Amino acid sequence: MTTTQEPDPSSPGHRAGARPEPGPGAAPDGPGVPVRRFWAVRRIPAALLAAVLLGATGLLLYDVAAVRADRSAMAWRRELADALATRPLDDTAIVIGAAVAVLLGLWLLVLASTPGLRAVLPMRREHADLRAGLDREAAALTLRDRAMEVSGVQSVRVRVGRAKVAVRAVSHFRALDEVRADVEAVLASGVDELGLAHPPAVTVRVARPPRKG
Repeated sequence: MTTTQEPDPSSPGHRAGARPEPGPGAAPDGPGVPVRRFWAVRRIPAALLAAVLLGATGLLLYDVAAVRADRSAMAWRRELADALATRPLDDTAIVIGAAVAVLLGLWLLVLASTPGLRAVLPMRREHADLRAGLDREAAALTLRDRAMEVSGVQSVRVRVGRAKVAVRAVSHFRALDEVRADVEAVLASGVDELGLAHPPAVTVRVARPPRKG
């Protein structure tokens, strides 16, 4: 593990506003810095799992301590032990319980191995010690405002995904092909100005407003 130490402001070689020299293991600054998705904290699933495990463990320890103190075990533990000892493995209740346990385990594995935070798009990293992300709704609102500046556009709906930006515009005058070309050009520039690490592709659909009556 490589650690870096901030320079002492009182040292002769320190200058105000100067950037510290990168250490041997530091990542270089610039566009070549790798960019990864943000990982979700997932407090709610972790809190629910911790609460369930804490309650089950506490109840089991209480029952074991009661049996050690020459008291009878709880009825639920006796019934569970009898059921596990007498029911066959192909019993419906056992199969359903096993399926639920497998699905719960798979869900926890997926949560542990995937980044999450799909609503945050990672931005380009100009420096190795700084990360930034852009919310999808903010990106969609920005691109929508850019598309509304095109002449002939009456309304725009923008949906921003991880790999694609879907735009549906309504034009009340001008040729549809001309409006589509202008909207594509404006949005291509707008996506580049967002500074995303993986710029999504833009698909534009332009239609006439529905006729009334």
